Amino acid sequence: MNDKKKRKSPMFRWFETRIDPFAGGGDVRPPDGLWAFYWYFVRQAWPAFALLIVVGFCGALVEASLFAFVGNLVDRMREAASPETFLADNWYVLVLMALVAVLLRPVFTTLSDLIKYQIIAGNFTTRIRWQSHAYTLRQSLSFFQNDFAGRVASKVMQTAPALRESVTEAIDALWFVGVYWMAAIVLFADADVRLIAPLIGWLVFYVAALWYFVPRLKDMAVQTSEARSMLTGRIVDSYTNILTVKLFAHTEREDGYAQSAMQEHLDKMRLQFRLTTLMEMSIVTLNGALIVSMIGLSLALWSQGAVTLGAIALISGLTIRIVNMSTWVMWTVAGLFENLGTVHEGMETISEPHQVLDKPDASPIAIEKGEIVFDNVTFHYGQEKPRRRKLRAGREEEDGREADEPSWALHPGSVIENFSLRIAPGEKVGLVGRSGAGKSTLINILLRFYDLESGRILIDGRDIAAVTQDSLRAGIGLVTQDTSLLHRSVMENILYGKPEASETAAIAAARQAHAHEFIERLEDLRGRRGYAAHVGERGVKLSGGQRQRIAIARVLLKNAPILILDEATSALDSEVEAAIQESLETLMTGKTVIAIAHRLSTIAAMDRLVVVDGGRIVEQGSHAELLRKGGLYARLWARQSGGFLSKDAAE
Repeated sequence: MNDKKKRKSPMFRWFETRIDPFAGGGDVRPPDGLWAFYWYFVRQAWPAFALLIVVGFCGALVEASLFAFVGNLVDRMREAASPETFLADNWYVLVLMALVAVLLRPVFTTLSDLIKYQIIAGNFTTRIRWQSHAYTLRQSLSFFQNDFAGRVASKVMQTAPALRESVTEAIDALWFVGVYWMAAIVLFADADVRLIAPLIGWLVFYVAALWYFVPRLKDMAVQTSEARSMLTGRIVDSYTNILTVKLFAHTEREDGYAQSAMQEHLDKMRLQFRLTTLMEMSIVTLNGALIVSMIGLSLALWSQGAVTLGAIALISGLTIRIVNMSTWVMWTVAGLFENLGTVHEGMETISEPHQVLDKPDASPIAIEKGEIVFDNVTFHYGQEKPRRRKLRAGREEEDGREADEPSWALHPGSVIENFSLRIAPGEKVGLVGRSGAGKSTLINILLRFYDLESGRILIDGRDIAAVTQDSLRAGIGLVTQDTSLLHRSVMENILYGKPEASETAAIAAARQAHAHEFIERLEDLRGRRGYAAHVGERGVKLSGGQRQRIAIARVLLKNAPILILDEATSALDSEVEAAIQESLETLMTGKTVIAIAHRLSTIAAMDRLVVVDGGRIVEQGSHAELLRKGGLYARLWARQSGGFLSKDAAE
C-alpha cells in the first residue's frame, strides 16, 4: 500500500527527497552563538531557502501587479466609448490579467508551498532534531544527572520547529516590506505624490510600535519557554518515578510540585498575553487611521480632478491589502522573536560542550587479557569546577543545576585519593566498604564516565584516556543494582548486549540467567507475548528480580572479557540467587571480575577482597585472611546476618 502511494505522487516524492533528514550528527558540536547556531543548520539546506526567497519575491510581484491591473481596468471602463465595444477593445488586457490570476499566481503559490512544506518543513526539522539528539546522546553522564530528562528532550523537540519557522517567517515578512510597501509607494506616487504622505506616516508609527513591543515579547517568550521546559521536566520526573510517589503516598506533594511550576508558567504567559493585546490594539488603531486618511485624501484629490476613479480603486484595494498584511506581519514578527527566544533557550542545552571527549588520536582497544591497573588515581566529584551562568529568568546555575532543582542532582562527594591497585588477568576481585567509600566511583572512572584529575588507569597496558570510549565499554560487561531496561521488547533488551547475535543465542542466555520461564508467561497491554512483550519505561512492568535476570542475560550474551558486578544479585531472593549462582560462576570463567556487594557472603569466594574506605585501600586479602586480621572487613562481616554463602566461601 505504501509503495502504491509513493508511485501515485512522484511530484511530492521528488520534493520530499531533496534534503536527507538524517545526515550528519554525532560528535559535531553546534555553535553556542545564536546567529552562528542558525547558520550552522540553515547552511546545510541553503539551496532550498535561496529558492524560497526567489519564489517569494516573484509571488509578491504577481500579487502587487493584480492591484495595478484593477486600477487600470477601472480607468479603461471609464474611458470606454461604449460598454458594447469594451471587451473587443480591451481583450488582451483581460487575457493578460486572467493569465496572471489563473496561471502565474497559483504556480508561484504552489511552488512556495512545495518548498516550505515538502522540502523544508519535515526534512529540515527532522535533520535539526536528529543532529541535536545525536550530539546530546553523546554527552557525559554528569550532563544527564544534572538536568531533567524531560527538560532536555523538550528543548531538543522544540528548538527544531522554532528555528525552521523563524527562518521561513523572516523570508515571508521580508517580501511584505520589500515588495508590497515599495509597490504601494510607486503606484501611489504615480497617481499623486501627495498620497504617499499618509503611508509614510503610518509606516513610521507601525515600525515604532513593533520596535517597542516585539523585543519585550521576545524576552517574555524566552522566560515562558524556560518555564515550560521546567514544567515539562517536573511532570516527567513525577511520571518516571511514579512508584516512589505511590509508595510514599505523596500524590498531593507532587501536585504542589507541579502546581508551582504551572503557576510560574501561567504568570509568564499572562504577561506575554498582556503585551500581545496592547500591541494588537495599537496596530489596529494605526490601521484604521491609515484606511481613513488614504481613502479620504484620495476622494479629496478626485473631487479636485487630481486622480482618476481607477486610482481610487487601486488605492482603496491596496490599502486594505496593506492593512491586512500588516496584521499578519505583526504576528509574524512577534512569532519570529518568540521562536528566536525558544531557539536561544534550546541552544544553551544543545550546544553544551561534551565533558568527556575522545582524544583526536584515540584508537579502539580490543581487550584480550583483561589486566586492570589503577596507577596513583585521584578523583573527586566535588572538585570539578562548578559551572555558573546567568539564566534568562535572572537565576544562577551552580554545579550544573539550577537553584530550584533538587539537591540530588549534585554528584556524591566520594573521593579517590592516590589510589593504586593491580588486578591480574582473570583475577576475581571483590570491592568492600561502607556506603560512600568510593567503590562505585572506581567503577565510574574505570568505564570513563568521568575524566581523572590525576593518575591513570591501564587496561592491558593501555591508558583508557587514549582509547575510544565506545571500544572501552564494549569490552566491559556490567550488571548494576539499579537495573534499567529500555521500553522495548524483552528480546531487544537482551540483544542490546550483542545486537548481531541471533535470537537463539539470546534465548540461551535467558535460560542461563533463569529468566526464560517467566519471560514466556509475559504479556503486555497490546497482547504481545513472551520475548515480544514490552517491559515498560525502565522496565517498570517487571519485578526487580525479573529485571535483574534480564540484565544478567544481556551481559551473558555480551560475554565481555572484563565483568563488573555492582550488587548484581541484590534484587534476587535467596532461592533465585542460588539458582543463578552457577550461571554467574560460568560467566566469570576466564574473565577479569570486579564485584561490589554490601552482602559480603555473595563475594566472599573471590580470589581477593579489597577493602576501601575514604577512597583508599585499607585492607586486602582473602575472606579468611581478612577475618583473622580483625579489621574493618571483620567488623562488617560480624554485623551482617548472612545470605547465600557458597560451600567454598564457608570453608
